[in-house]
Amino acid sequence: MNPNISLEIVCRTIGGIRATRVLASFAMLLAFSLGSQGLGAQTNDPIKVGLEHRFHDDIQPFLETYCYNCHTREKPKGDFDMRPFKDFESIGNEPARWRQILDQLEEKQMPPEEAKRQPGSEERQKAVFWIREARTFEAHRHAGDPGVVLARRLSNAEYDNSIRDLTGVDIHPAREFPVDPANEAGFDNSGESLAMSPSLVKKYLEASRNVAEHLIFKPQGLAFAPFSVIADTDRDKYGVRQILDFYRRQPTNYAPYFAAAWRYRHRVALGETNATLPRIATASHLSLRYLETIWATLSAPAENLGPIAAVRILFNTLPTPGLGQTDQVDQRCDQLADFICRLRAKVQVHVENLRVEHMSAGSQPLVLWKDRQMAASRRSYGGGALQWTPDEIAKIIPSPLALAPLSVPTDDSARQKYEESFRRFCEIFPDAFYISERGRVFLEHGEDKQNTGRYLSAGFHNQMGYFRDDQPLYELILSEDERTELDSLWAQFEFSSELPLRMHSGFVWYERAESSFIQEPQFEFARPEDKDLVAPEKFRHLHDVYLEKVRRSTTNEAAIEAVEDHFRRTEQNVRWLEKARMEAEPTHLAALEEFAGRAYRRPLTAQDREDITSFYESLRKSEGAGHEEAIRDTLVSILLSPHFCFRLDLPVARPSSPPGQTQPLSDQALASRLSYFLWASLPDAELRRHAEAGDLHQPSVLVAQTRRLLKDPKIRGLAVEFGGNWLDFRRFEEHNAVDRARFPTFDNELRSAMFEEPVRFFLDVVQEDRSVFDFLLSHRTFVNATLARHYGIPFVAQDTNSWLVVDDANPYGRGGLLPMAVFQTRNAPGLRTSPVKRGYWVARRLLGEQIPPPPAKVPELPADEAKLGELTLRDALAKHREDKLCAGCHARFDSFGLAFEGYGPIGERRTIDLAGHPVDTHAVFPGGGEGSGVVGLREYLRSQRRGDFLENLSRKLLAYALGRSLQLSDDPTIDSMREAALASGYRFSSLVETIVTSPQFLYKRSNGELSRQ
Repeated sequence: MNPNISLEIVCRTIGGIRATRVLASFAMLLAFSLGSQGLGAQTNDPIKVGLEHRFHDDIQPFLETYCYNCHTREKPKGDFDMRPFKDFESIGNEPARWRQILDQLEEKQMPPEEAKRQPGSEERQKAVFWIREARTFEAHRHAGDPGVVLARRLSNAEYDNSIRDLTGVDIHPAREFPVDPANEAGFDNSGESLAMSPSLVKKYLEASRNVAEHLIFKPQGLAFAPFSVIADTDRDKYGVRQILDFYRRQPTNYAPYFAAAWRYRHRVALGETNATLPRIATASHLSLRYLETIWATLSAPAENLGPIAAVRILFNTLPTPGLGQTDQVDQRCDQLADFICRLRAKVQVHVENLRVEHMSAGSQPLVLWKDRQMAASRRSYGGGALQWTPDEIAKIIPSPLALAPLSVPTDDSARQKYEESFRRFCEIFPDAFYISERGRVFLEHGEDKQNTGRYLSAGFHNQMGYFRDDQPLYELILSEDERTELDSLWAQFEFSSELPLRMHSGFVWYERAESSFIQEPQFEFARPEDKDLVAPEKFRHLHDVYLEKVRRSTTNEAAIEAVEDHFRRTEQNVRWLEKARMEAEPTHLAALEEFAGRAYRRPLTAQDREDITSFYESLRKSEGAGHEEAIRDTLVSILLSPHFCFRLDLPVARPSSPPGQTQPLSDQALASRLSYFLWASLPDAELRRHAEAGDLHQPSVLVAQTRRLLKDPKIRGLAVEFGGNWLDFRRFEEHNAVDRARFPTFDNELRSAMFEEPVRFFLDVVQEDRSVFDFLLSHRTFVNATLARHYGIPFVAQDTNSWLVVDDANPYGRGGLLPMAVFQTRNAPGLRTSPVKRGYWVARRLLGEQIPPPPAKVPELPADEAKLGELTLRDALAKHREDKLCAGCHARFDSFGLAFEGYGPIGERRTIDLAGHPVDTHAVFPGGGEGSGVVGLREYLRSQRRGDFLENLSRKLLAYALGRSLQLSDDPTIDSMREAALASGYRFSSLVETIVTSPQFLYKRSNGELSRQ
């Protein structure tokens, strides 16, 4: 952490009372997050004494003779400084460096060939044995040591994911944060690299405000929109979307109901003897309420007159069950549904406009009256059936069999029954279940044009207004729970968007500016911008003078009643909103407390609740903020709290614990550590429940929760954050090294698909709990249409955006991680391939080899493969390896890269390189063995390097889980991971479960200051 953070700068950044508590907390955390305590263990263990003697007698002379000359200078060779290696303790202080020394000595890379002095075989082995023994001693001396895990801020990804899970929407507020640096292990989730600075605090403030702008105020509690909802239009958009999404989910198509009724009628013949209407409704995703209505209509005693009789005839002529009949049934049900819709349109109710002299036809009272009339008539018969001609009837009937019931009778009694049948038909089959969009309904044109335009619109002109028209859906289709949900959505829409207030203001504006109806002096007291426009006295006054003018303008009682009804409903809605807003305030504050508990990842203390309440109240009283502004700013303070944006992982509070002592994590801290490990996000409700119950630390509960988290979709966090950083594709979606003029198929869609392939593959290995060696050896992969086209894989799917699993991608040169285009492209310079980069990726990322950086001056290969002339990259690399400074390292990975030469700069398969030379993928691999292409490389890794891959994966996964670089004391846990993997058939879960039950994961070194909190 940065100890030089200036609270004065941060205060100026945030400003005012809103900064006080936040900054105090930040100061505390920035102070203690800097501290780190070593174990400082001392021992007179005879093994240690012996190792110390051997260091001074054998190892130090060895280093002085063969190493110090080059590696103790002011500018040591290879930037490898051995000056700290003067005593035995350095083996524990610099374990990674000593690991490099061990690797170099074992592989005889050091001293280099050109060195004048070379150790004999016995000398070298003595040094190797000592280093191994010393490392093993150090590892077991502190086995399970939790190490120093600094308090740290959330990484950018953790911050984004946590906000997503707190709000329910993926806002990505950290998109403007600087890129998180990685620690020594290659991950950006540790206190070693996640510093805090005044400039970053400012970005945290901006991000918190951004989140607060997504806040939706509900009659009971709070919600979040996927976009900013500060403006009225944005609040409208959110409410409208919520309601429309609900409407569109409802099963209002007639055809599936007839198909379900057919299935129920023929349940015995279909082998579904136990089928019931509820079961069929559930299986078909239909409304049971409406299916029962349809079935009752179809199975009632037969009629021979009217539309219901015609519907029954058409239903009864559906094919009986038989081979290949299902498609015919579906087609005929579609025809039956179309017939009903066409017939229903002919008998719907048409509502004429009300007219008042000098009053615009688009005035709110008149338009809303018409809306209500139309809404109340959705299930009503509009007349006209007795005037039909036989030709008109024949045009809409799909079968002549149904013609007779719709022939208009001549007998008066029969004509009465005929029309009565239409009334029942219209009740069952409304002219619309709901109206989702509406044009200007007051215009003199057909209903078909009136019902297009703005979503949920009331049908006004030049003024905002919404109208609910869904009575048939409510009465015929929705269950009680669904009715409650829909009522709640409309109430929330009206509440959060303040529709009653805005519609009344719009009414006054329209009547003054557009219709000129209230421009006389007696109306001057009411203007749309008046803050007290809905005050009871002013509202009643406007009602009186407006109605008086209406009475002077017309004797039409329906119009007068429409105006009176409008003011009555408007006042009722306005007073409801005023009352609802007052009653909602304490629920909003309670919702903030609930939000804070989830954000802080622990139950709130009484002090926490007091802080939230007092901060809100101080904004209302001291700064004169309104309720919504104060709630938003209080939310900002919660998101700026160190309890949210810092990871503390506190141990169980034990006041007497001295600094440096190992203590178990609290259950809340363990829940956070587990969820941020596997999800890169905060704990969910179930994990918090176990933490609050105090049983999460129990091995059986912990393992069960671990397995649950591994199966959850949020495990994508592990795939992207761990997998992406381990395999070095995390930022590939920003990769722009490809020359798109030379490779026009590489577009943003292909780049995104390349990124997604390893993510989906990783998820498949994890969630299906496959062998970790599937990463290397599997013939399985995942493609969408874009990636399949790039790979030449046939893609058969209705949705081109969907992803398909390809179980045997080997014929297409794919399968597993090795040939994925993302890695081939990521490790190519743009105009050619790079066997060096691709091979280094295998050696470094997959096998965990520690390879020193290249010398300062290394001759570069041509940037464009097409300009290599007669040489191939293979030839150029061979010449490069003639340089002794380069040969040793390149011998460790060049052959891996040459095996990928069958893939071009963007991972496309090829047999000819860009210079026109035939591609040669044959390679002689380190340590013996040879092969061609990915197939040969896979076989080499399978037969000779499985152990290296497993150890590297184990080390990487443990480092990521612990949020720190590994230390020697972690080696026994690595051994346990390998043993567990072997016992389980190398299932991925075995590695994870070993980690989460390890002492390093379950414990933490105490800090005297922290343990007393």
